[in-house]
Order: sequence, then C-alpha cells, then structure tokens
Amino acid sequence: MNRMIRRLALLLALLGVCLVRAGTQGALPARLGERPPEERMRNVRFLTASAPAGRRLMAVNAGAEPSAPPEDTVVATTIEGGMTIRNETGYWVDAAQLLAEGPGLTLPPDEPQILIIHTHASEAYTQSGADRYSPSDDGRTEDTQFNVVRIGDELTALLTEAGLNVIHDRGIYDYPSYTGSYTRAGEAVAQYLESCPGIRIVLDIHRDALGSGGVVYKTMAEEDGATASQIMLLVGTDESGLEHPNWRGNLALALYLQNAADSAYPTLMRPVSLVPQRYNQQLTPGSLIVEVGSSGNTLREALNAVRLFARAVAPALLDIVEWE
Repeated sequence: MNRMIRRLALLLALLGVCLVRAGTQGALPARLGERPPEERMRNVRFLTASAPAGRRLMAVNAGAEPSAPPEDTVVATTIEGGMTIRNETGYWVDAAQLLAEGPGLTLPPDEPQILIIHTHASEAYTQSGADRYSPSDDGRTEDTQFNVVRIGDELTALLTEAGLNVIHDRGIYDYPSYTGSYTRAGEAVAQYLESCPGIRIVLDIHRDALGSGGVVYKTMAEEDGATASQIMLLVGTDESGLEHPNWRGNLALALYLQNAADSAYPTLMRPVSLVPQRYNQQLTPGSLIVEVGSSGNTLREALNAVRLFARAVAPALLDIVEWE
C-alpha cells in the first residue's frame, strides 16, 4: 500500500513538472561564502596508482616529516584530480579520444533536460556552526536542510538560473531501509524518463565517506577565495555482469563535465572513478553519480563546492542544447 501511494504521488508530481517549460537563459550568480582561514591547508594528499588498494592517499606535509594523524580526527585532504580516470575495471579506455568525441548527447530546449536525484538522500556532513541536525544514523539525517538533498537544491537552483530545465527529486530512498535504495531510486528514474522523455542527463548526488581507524578525511579545494570540498564523478560499467552496453556514453559525459570544471577550478575535481557496478546508469546514456565532499566535510564546504561546479559546467551543458 505504501509503495502504491508513493508511486501515485510521484506520478502526480511528474505530471505537474513536465507541463512546466523553463524560462530564458540567465546569468549564474557567484554565491560563494565562507572565507578560508589565514593559515591555508597544510595536509595535501595525492592519489597514487602505485599504492595498495585502500591506502592510496599519501600525505605531503609542508616543513615536516609525514606522520600518522591521531585517532578520531578529521584530516584535510586534497586529492589530485585533473583529467585522470581512476579505473577500477579491467576495461581499457582512451580518455583523450572520448574527450575529443564530446559528450555524445544533446539536450532539448523547451522541456525537462536534467534530473537530479539522491539514491542515498540521508547522507549528511560533519556538524559545524549553525548546521546542526538530529542524526537518523551515523552521518545521516532525514532533515533535507542538512543532507545531500540540500546540495541538490542548490545545484538545481543554479542550473535553472543559468537557463537549463531541471527536475529535482527530493525523495529519500535509503531510509528507513538502506537495503533496496537503488531499486527504489531506479524505479523513480524510470518513471521520470517515461513521463518526461526530454530528460537526457540524470545526476545522482551523493556524499562520499573516506577514512579508517578513527581518522576521517575531508576533501578540500580552495578556489575563488572560498574553502570548498572536492567533487568526484563516478561512472559504472557492465563488468559486474549486469547489462549496461552504453556505459562509455556516460564516461564521455563525465569527461566533458570534468574538463569544464577542471579548466575553471583546478583543485575542485577528484579523478573520475570507473567501477564495475552500474548503479542504475544503464537507464540513460547521461547518468552519473556525483560525490560532493566526504563525511568529514561541513555542509558549507559542500555547498561552496557545488556552487563552483555549477558555475563551471552550466555553460558546457548549455553548449549541447539544441537551440532552435
């Protein structure tokens, strides 16, 4: 009965959303806050392919020998990204060729083009300042003012202001049961695609978790005078054995957006992650997971990151609109 009610509510929402056409293209505001401290980041950490799995973050500390951080601490970490792919599959990919060929899709001008959703909507950030919430679980809350739904709200607003047509699904698919969240979110995505066939891109916004043994890492970028988290684009494949023949289209889109973001803000993006699992990305050739920050970051840092990301990728997305 609950599933039937949820589906009915979703269909009614879709009917209303898909009747709305977007306005004209506008300027993307700055909206960046939280100035960096006078003493800038000292712990700068890099991803190295030669390091063993699970221990690929190596510290480089200015003026001191590397040492293990104390237990139960949050360590600021900048993961070198650029135009690189962290390939966890057995597939060989030619990043330069994919980037040269472009994203391989276009967006319709006058109907919903982009869907933003959250398979793990309850993922939240380290509490700080006024950003306090009642946790539903460790590092999670159903309060959409403090979990990744808030990040989706910000990205939706900024892309819409830029002139793109965006739908934001603010539903929580991972609570009270984490198990089955991808199934529930996938059902919702399929309904959106059926009701709004102009949707070409699906962005599943998450928050990463990095750390072990009581140490939590917060990814850090410093751009335009703002301290922000980093962002990672994750692309699934069919290597797990599940059908996903067009995953290279998703990878091409990821590299297209990575290039736009990295060109504008060199420390913002972590490497693109290519993994065996498909994570509902078989549903459309424009599907990506977007990891905004990690559990050690604050909400303010994640919001700053998504503002930088939106500012960088909005023009690139507008370039692939089929304007009449």
